[in-house]
Amino acid sequence: MKTNHKLGIIALIKRSRPINLLTGPIIYSMFFPIAMLDLFVSFYQWTCFPIYGISKYSRSNYIIFDRQELKYLDWISKFHCTYCAYSVGVVAFVRDVIGATEAYFCPIKHQQKRSLKTHQQWQTIAFKQADDFDFGEYLSKVRSNLEHSAKSDDTQNSDLSSVQTSVESQLKLFESHSV
Repeated sequence: MKTNHKLGIIALIKRSRPINLLTGPIIYSMFFPIAMLDLFVSFYQWTCFPIYGISKYSRSNYIIFDRQELKYLDWISKFHCTYCAYSVGVVAFVRDVIGATEAYFCPIKHQQKRSLKTHQQWQTIAFKQADDFDFGEYLSKVRSNLEHSAKSDDTQNSDLSSVQTSVESQLKLFESHSV
């Protein structure tokens, strides 16, 4: 039996979910805008941060290519991991460069703090796994959990929205009576 890293393109396509094959071109079409964002923000940082006296951020601390070493990934998964490592790294780099710019020009807190969900809520695995680790099986379980959590988030969001609407209407009522 061939291991994951020895599978050919036809076997990998047959193994893929049809929806992933359909959305793949959309996902990868983001490469050029992300690369342009990387280029422009890097140029901005290199030219402006020394003028402002802001310490530069090192892209290598954000864009980390290390998943190619994993034996349990097939070559196409390694390719996907390279794209994700670059894209997620660039976005994190940009977030910090823009945050430093905001701190320099406008260090004012927002009136309301909104809770932002991050990837910390997502299920992850340790970098190293046993030789017999089945990444495909694990990925199926993670995807199933994501589908279930998205449905529960939709329910929670609609509940939160109705609470927010109720609070806003009570505040308006209070304001109209206090005038």
